[in-house]
Amino acid sequence: MIMPTLRFSALFFSAILLVSTNVFAQERLKIAVAGLSHDHVHTLLRAYQRQEVDIIGIAEADTELIRRFQASHKLPDSLFFGTVGAMLAAVRPDAVLAYNAISEHVDVAEACLPLKIPLMVEKPLATTLAQAKRIAQLADRYDTPVLTNYETTWYASNQTLKGLVEEGNVGKIKKVMVKDGHQGPREIGCSEAFLKWLTDPVKNGGGALVDFGCYGANLMTWLMNGERPVAVTAVTRQLKPAIYPLVDDDATIILEYEGGVTGVIQASWDWPYSIKDIHVYGDDASLHAVDPNTLVRYANPTKRADVQLETGYFGDHLTYLKALLDGKVANTGDLSSLANNLVVVEILETARISAERGERILIR
Repeated sequence: MIMPTLRFSALFFSAILLVSTNVFAQERLKIAVAGLSHDHVHTLLRAYQRQEVDIIGIAEADTELIRRFQASHKLPDSLFFGTVGAMLAAVRPDAVLAYNAISEHVDVAEACLPLKIPLMVEKPLATTLAQAKRIAQLADRYDTPVLTNYETTWYASNQTLKGLVEEGNVGKIKKVMVKDGHQGPREIGCSEAFLKWLTDPVKNGGGALVDFGCYGANLMTWLMNGERPVAVTAVTRQLKPAIYPLVDDDATIILEYEGGVTGVIQASWDWPYSIKDIHVYGDDASLHAVDPNTLVRYANPTKRADVQLETGYFGDHLTYLKALLDGKVANTGDLSSLANNLVVVEILETARISAERGERILIR
């Protein structure tokens, strides 16, 4: 009589444990938002509407912007706070996601990191190397992660390319060419709130050089396993000064590495269409990630083969963030990492100086 009772109790306990484990595994991230002026915030809000994430607070001072988002996304008054500090005094999120001007990322870090609240910002990490180093100092002091989100991080083509390069699929890397941009932020219909700081040389740190040059710097640093270039040369132009009078709208950045590797980054608000691709040339072959879902290998100009993509990496920044906070992934040198993005900001700042001076800049 005792054994069946014990068996039933054990099964009941196991069932409860299984249910509890599943519920815990499916628990949504509790996110607080710093700013609404970056148009990439719509990706987060769509995830919120699909109940994939919980938003428990939004810090935004622009009342007109708040009203617009409340109307379009049905956000209650209770979510809104005037500052990040006021928000974090009232709510305790799993992480803060920043969708404000790049120059303000350091201010969000100052508010979050002493409270040991992880921070993810939209690319790039900062507008100056001094700001980036301050963020890194805070992250180290309070042992709290700071991540940078790039759309191209979640491209299966890029992740597959990296794996093949590490396997020696193209031989020794010789040259990498990265093209990023579109017809222009005003031309593609970016919001006025976004344009207000995106085209500001202080708040964004520059124009196309920063906005799209950061993608190439991020990918190049990743492919070079965190190595800093030895020299940077950049040329910027204003092809549309009537539309973007304060910042560059076209930039070419050349990165030189020890061992003869060259990176060429072409960033522009003057492409005929949106483009985000990367072409890696080795001494045996080349790999061209044409778009998120297309990777081509060339053994020579006429021998072309489509590459089957590996899809095991994270598909978006929220699933990655959840895995990181759950301790399932280590953020050491990957595309989102602080280590990578410190180098990115150094490259961008040096490129800006190079373009201003019209000369090649040695950085070590």
